[in-house]
Amino acid sequence: MSPSNAASARRAGVRRSLLGLALLSAATAPSWGCAGAPAPAAGQARGSVPSLLGRSVIVFPVQRNMGVRGDATAEMVFALEGPGEGPDWLLPAELERVLAQSPGLDAPLENLPVDVFLQAQVNRIGDPIYGVLRRIGAVTDADLALLPVAVRPGAPVETEPGAEPAPEEGAVPVEYVATLIEVRTGRVLWFGVEAGAAGAADDPGRLASAAEALARRLVPPRTMRAPLRLEPTR
Repeated sequence: MSPSNAASARRAGVRRSLLGLALLSAATAPSWGCAGAPAPAAGQARGSVPSLLGRSVIVFPVQRNMGVRGDATAEMVFALEGPGEGPDWLLPAELERVLAQSPGLDAPLENLPVDVFLQAQVNRIGDPIYGVLRRIGAVTDADLALLPVAVRPGAPVETEPGAEPAPEEGAVPVEYVATLIEVRTGRVLWFGVEAGAAGAADDPGRLASAAEALARRLVPPRTMRAPLRLEPTR
């Protein structure tokens, strides 16, 4: 075989190898599992939240802010770190430090393609989110991930005539749309919309109230540690 023919054969072999790897990756990559049902409204949920006590949970920043004032991620983190026993939250700031030590990991925390959660019922996630979860899970040993899909204004609150206290006219709650995902399989364990107390658009308490509602859903109720009893010295 002439040198030119040998080089052509080698190039053809490389192309076949690359094609085989591409086909294998496509065959083994997880696909999104979605159903036609629309995403639930406030107070509705699918699946259930397992006991999180003693488990390591990746916590992503809020992915979409749909017109709510304030720092939705900071309020959520503050609520999750509330008193009492809970899971080992791997919070966004800690994740950023971990990922900074592995710059080649390719695991972005923000601007993930989460819009599908707002359009359909998702039973299992696919790439690229699944790949991000697996890579972060590999360096943190976390087995669950909390993905806050969005924070958004809720629907105006309807109250009975003469109800006390009467809400401010035009008051609406803030809603956290979130999902809890199994890192190893990409299965959606729980997806729900948690709303807080209604208030005016410039009321910072609306966002804090919604964050507390999300925290209560994930860790209900908080297990408080018993205070230490100091015996009097004799």
